[in-house]
Amino acid sequence: MSKIREISKSRNYTAINAGDMDKWKEYSMIHPKSGQEVRGKVFLKEATRSTGTEISLDVIPPKSELPYFHTHRKNEETYIILKGTGYFQVDEDCFPIEEGSIVRVAPEGNRGICNMSDREMVYICIQSKENSLEEYSTGDGERVPLQSKW
Repeated sequence: MSKIREISKSRNYTAINAGDMDKWKEYSMIHPKSGQEVRGKVFLKEATRSTGTEISLDVIPPKSELPYFHTHRKNEETYIILKGTGYFQVDEDCFPIEEGSIVRVAPEGNRGICNMSDREMVYICIQSKENSLEEYSTGDGERVPLQSKW
């Protein structure tokens, strides 16, 4: 069974290790709404002490799909496909996805994903409140003197 391992933490950060990506399928959780066991999924908000995003690591077995479509009330999701090929559906639109595909879905978008390949589909899903990002990248960054310790 895969387990999140804490590397280091302090007031300003939390560093974890989720293990080898090929073993993410070993994660297991009880879904809080359905009460069913979900294999190949782990949420990282608690492990990283995040206050602005929820990130999940996800694995879909070959020739299968998520067993449900869903929407959100406030949060958009961004899916980053790391392995596998298949289809992503948002509302009535269904389109092919593959390694390197990135899909952002608004909260009200009815979404689902399926793996059509002969190998596991591995992806990361980042969830954050829609329209909450006011400054980003270099607009929110400030350079500080280098203080390397390596």
